[in-house]
Amino acid sequence: MRFDVLTLFPELFHSYLQQSLLKLAIQKSLVDVQLWNFRDWTTDRHKSVDAPPYGGGPGMLIMCPPVFECVEHVQAQGAAPGQLVMLTPAGRRLDQRLVEELATLPRLLLLCGRYEGFDERISQGLKPIEISAGDFVCNGGEVPAMLIIDTVIRLIPGVLGDETSHKYDSFAESGLLEYPQFTRPREYRGLTVPDVLLSGNHQEIARWRQEESLKRTAERRRTPPANVPRPPVPWQEDWPTD
Repeated sequence: MRFDVLTLFPELFHSYLQQSLLKLAIQKSLVDVQLWNFRDWTTDRHKSVDAPPYGGGPGMLIMCPPVFECVEHVQAQGAAPGQLVMLTPAGRRLDQRLVEELATLPRLLLLCGRYEGFDERISQGLKPIEISAGDFVCNGGEVPAMLIIDTVIRLIPGVLGDETSHKYDSFAESGLLEYPQFTRPREYRGLTVPDVLLSGNHQEIARWRQEESLKRTAERRRTPPANVPRPPVPWQEDWPTD
């Protein structure tokens, strides 16, 4: 899968691309990440990419010309155009279902904003998918772009050491949060591993894990995932609704 990152700060990605699973995936040619700088498509000697908003207001907006020309150039570099993604707080909130949708695509172009964001005509003219990392504001789109790369590559065959690992992650398939997990030592500072995990009874372990996933989801999420029934377990008569 190919990611094209369009940004004012490509240097932010240099260390990120050299770490952990992403580095190995790139070495195995499972993932390709290309970096592009909007300033390379400016025409003035200051390489200006931003200007004050019409109508007044704080901050600066990224102008249309360098973004349009950068996107058009980058789209022409691959065997086929990629799906354009704009990182913006106003976009669709990123969740596992959206990650799974993105993972089916062969190529993503990630537009990273800065300052007060993009001129609205960039969205109107280029028609990207607009995605938000959450209901908060970052200094720019670079960290959300890394988040998309990090979550999507986990679903690419061959990236994870254990191909079944992502199936047990929080939100995967069932939509539930993942159950608690423990490793050695068996006891540490008075904190112990639940006896059921040491029993060797795989049916009871599976039941305990399912109940813990349901419990954790009910406690930590305001409403259950749409595809998960309300749990008939004694510790939780009903899901929280407010």
